[in-house]
Amino acid sequence: MGSLVPDRQPLHDSIPPLILGTATFNTQYVPNPFDLPALSIVSRALELGVRAFDTSPYYGPSECILGDALAHPSVTQKHPRSSYFLVTKAGRIASDVFDYSPAWIRSSVMRSLERLHTSYLDLVYMHDVEFVSPSEVLVAVLELRRLRSEGIVRYVGISGYPVETLCTLSEMVSRETGEPLDAVLSYGHYTVQNTTLGADAMSRFGRAGVDVVLNASMLGMGLLTTRGADAGPMAKWHPSPEGLRKACQDLVPIAVGAGEKLEVVAIRWALDNWARAGASRGGRTPKLPTADRVGVSVMGISSVAELEETYRVFNSVIEGLAPETTDIEQMKRRRWSADRRQKIQGVVEEMWAVLGRWKDYSWSSPDPGFVNARNPPEDVKSPMSVDVEELPTMSV
Repeated sequence: MGSLVPDRQPLHDSIPPLILGTATFNTQYVPNPFDLPALSIVSRALELGVRAFDTSPYYGPSECILGDALAHPSVTQKHPRSSYFLVTKAGRIASDVFDYSPAWIRSSVMRSLERLHTSYLDLVYMHDVEFVSPSEVLVAVLELRRLRSEGIVRYVGISGYPVETLCTLSEMVSRETGEPLDAVLSYGHYTVQNTTLGADAMSRFGRAGVDVVLNASMLGMGLLTTRGADAGPMAKWHPSPEGLRKACQDLVPIAVGAGEKLEVVAIRWALDNWARAGASRGGRTPKLPTADRVGVSVMGISSVAELEETYRVFNSVIEGLAPETTDIEQMKRRRWSADRRQKIQGVVEEMWAVLGRWKDYSWSSPDPGFVNARNPPEDVKSPMSVDVEELPTMSV
């Protein structure tokens, strides 16, 4: 088990600006997540200074794989629990099954502690809040805050897909409880394809008092990749319509024509622009002056090479934000970062023209007519009794 809970300071002072997301430790993205080099990925992340990890019990075996890697002696000898930031979620059980009741939330969190080999969680989100009623979200947030008062959870947030819903619920929680949410995780809405998580949304989050807004799924859950969402395991579950999938594939030759890969363009553009657009609700990095905040991004990776490349891009972005300097080498890196930013922006503007009506398109979540298939409370298993093999594989 981990060490005592660190002192609770504002989230933006403790959350790292780059988080390793482990939704990819799941059959949604890879045929067999147990074949992934999880220990190597986690170890290398910590060596590089990536000291935050995001998971969920809904992501199949992700919590177990991540927890076992973090608990490996080669990791614990160098990196005590207090040196990294651990994030998970609660409330989503299956693609059409949600339980936001206090009993389930508490049991789910306790199970996550066991799987992640820790005595506390830095941040817990209510997972995919658009699928339940506002009253259920409110009750669940209050239970997470009770767990916070017990020293089990440090910060409380919500996650989901529709930005409007996330804004409305953030406003509701602040209004009804007199306390704002610590964090909101949005996915797929600050990408080359969709920039809905922009100034208007950020203003609403600010007025609602949300401390940190995080951007995840920079590749649109596989849409903005060379192979696209119709290749591999993603083809079975991806919620995007056929027209959007095709439009995103039409972006590949634009990237190639510019001497780039679509994935590289998409990740660099999202990291670079969210670092700025999300700064008002961002975190801090020791590489910038202490007063500066940087938009927090969650990167989903499944190999050490992907990790190193994304981290390299992020470092370049931060160098582009750093104050002016007289150091020759730093000046060269700043110029390179500025030139790279300008080139990528030009490529993305070409892509926006090709996307046409699919620019800023968001699919419905949930689908019209969605019904929560959750069993009556007395028939629902305790999370402690659910085996990894029974857990769903679809995740976001």
